[in-house]
Amino acid sequence: MLVGTDVSVDALGHLGAAGAAFLAGGINAVAGGGTLVSFPALLALGVPSVAANATNTVALCPGYFGGALAQREDLKGRHALLKSLLVVAALGGLTGSILLVLSSDELFSTIVPFLIITACALLGFQSRIRTVLRIGQRHGPRHKATPALLAGTFCGAVYGGYFGAGLGIMLLAVLGVLLDDPLRVLNALKSALSLVINAAAALFLAFSGKVVWSLVAVMAVAALGGGVVGGRLARRLNPTVLRAVVIAFGMAVALKMLLW
Repeated sequence: MLVGTDVSVDALGHLGAAGAAFLAGGINAVAGGGTLVSFPALLALGVPSVAANATNTVALCPGYFGGALAQREDLKGRHALLKSLLVVAALGGLTGSILLVLSSDELFSTIVPFLIITACALLGFQSRIRTVLRIGQRHGPRHKATPALLAGTFCGAVYGGYFGAGLGIMLLAVLGVLLDDPLRVLNALKSALSLVINAAAALFLAFSGKVVWSLVAVMAVAALGGGVVGGRLARRLNPTVLRAVVIAFGMAVALKMLLW
């Protein structure tokens, strides 16, 4: 049985949450970092920090399906590797979500500014990370996961299940250091892992009693729509400019939370 947390949000608040989710879906499709918009919006509506993050995780989950589905062709020949990584990703995402539920609002509110700053740093250095990942193959593609790759994926998944902003860039960094595949394959692996991490976390959080389901109802649809629109505009918008705006907004939110 799905049990939600008791938070009073009026119709205007639901409309605002839907708008933030729409922007988050579009930003994720173009540049990444949409959580840095939708999560603070829920905090502004008076949703407690842990419930806000749980609600945001569940609401944005549908947006990950499109990316993973669109890139599935790039995973041909990597199914054995992907299978082992997905198991670790699911366990890490579940672990992160459990840690989230066990965290008090006070503890999470203390940690969140630093998580946001970390996410902003990952977004800010995204181009540098992608450049490093383009170095090229060193030993040829791996077909089996090494212990280091499994450990790195698990750590990234725990972070994703606990908070999630900047998860894609973190996974790309891990995969780029420990695998020798082309960037398109790394991106496809990242999308599949992000989907499983988010889905595992969302599944647990759905039964945690921390989710505001009325907000999820409007945000999930809006995020999906935003992702579709963002995907169509991706070639027209400048992702660097959009990423800079998201980083500036995220840093402002982190600074405000630190000064509370």
